[in-house]
Amino acid sequence: MGQKVSRSDFEWVYTEEPHASRRKIILEKYPQIKKLFGHDPNFKWVAGAMVLTQILALFVVKDLSWSWLLVAAYCFGGIINHSLMLAVHEISHNLAFGHSRPMHNRILGFICNLPIGLPMSISFKKYHLEHHRYQGDEAIDTDIPTLLEARLFDTTFGKFLWVCLQPFFYIFRPLVINPKPPTRLEIINTVVQLTFNALIVYFLGWKPLAYLLIGSILAMGLHPVAGHFISEHYMFAKGFETYSYYGPLNWITFNVGYHNEHHDFPAVPGSRLPEVKRIAKEFYDTMPQHTSWTRVLYDFIMDPAVGPYARVKRRQRGLAS
Repeated sequence: MGQKVSRSDFEWVYTEEPHASRRKIILEKYPQIKKLFGHDPNFKWVAGAMVLTQILALFVVKDLSWSWLLVAAYCFGGIINHSLMLAVHEISHNLAFGHSRPMHNRILGFICNLPIGLPMSISFKKYHLEHHRYQGDEAIDTDIPTLLEARLFDTTFGKFLWVCLQPFFYIFRPLVINPKPPTRLEIINTVVQLTFNALIVYFLGWKPLAYLLIGSILAMGLHPVAGHFISEHYMFAKGFETYSYYGPLNWITFNVGYHNEHHDFPAVPGSRLPEVKRIAKEFYDTMPQHTSWTRVLYDFIMDPAVGPYARVKRRQRGLAS
């Protein structure tokens, strides 16, 4: 089973999340960052091109053997689908069309969701905005592993399994930690997605749908692009709860690696986050950062000091300590 993790509890803190206060300090020194706020007019074309690429790929993979289909799903389709998940992340902040056109953002979210195979764009928005506002909250932030996860996957082999199973934890964890009734838009999202899936099966067969679903699942688990799930908020250096990555995989993930910058300024689209870092570099260059998402996955699995317990948590306000 491998070495057991050295931690036996989460990192409990009694301070506010750090991003709101740092945002205020940075804006006082660099008010020009406000000019970076707003939607990215090029985003919809980039995201739309990725959706079209996946739809065209369906006509190729329908004739592949299952072994080559798995290779295509892991090495190509899964990467595009993961990028589309991060497009949905951008859209959840209304960065495709701006806050004045919320339904335009939601509709584009439905479209970007199509190749992913599972309806998630509306549900993701519902929980992700709370992750920003209540980062680390024990009862609200569903990005944090449950106590059961931390206890079950506390060895080297256990952490390896946990990484492989990450997509399922991301799907089901919100239903355990912070369940919410489905909204009308979530129902619409589901109907649109299931209709798209049914059309694929009807016209092209089961293999293309399997290509999409398998790619989405594989690229959320033991895959280089999925390293950002762990790199963003798992505590690799004591006292720091958010980490940035400035490597080349940002090119295909809408700069989600600029994660401190994103949490400090969620109103800035991913395409402009490097400019935030350039302007306020003394705030970001001095913080711990990751240089490789693949290395993050390796260190998470092999380092006994890191594991599901390595997260900063806060007591929910009003709950007994």
